[in-house]
Amino acid sequence: MFTDEDVRRLAALAQLELDAGEVELFRRQLSDILEFARQVQAVETHGVSNAAVIGLAAEMPRREDHVESSLPRDAALSVAPDGDARTGLFKVPRVLNG
Repeated sequence: MFTDEDVRRLAALAQLELDAGEVELFRRQLSDILEFARQVQAVETHGVSNAAVIGLAAEMPRREDHVESSLPRDAALSVAPDGDARTGLFKVPRVLNG
């Protein structure tokens, strides 16, 4: 299970500032995710063929894809900090050292 210190360490790596309530919330959520992953790993899968899994996936309902227009580049750049319409890019703060 995750501790508050684990969450603070992860937050520091992600350059996030969390208050005490957020640390507690994320500790519970991360612990729940880890517990769910343990439960999934514990499922007995010996004897289950790949074909059976693929067959199940093929039977699942799927939604239709719909092509929609996205936000025009100029509109995105106009509200972005350090947006450059000439290059179509904008600057973001460095998140990794190096």
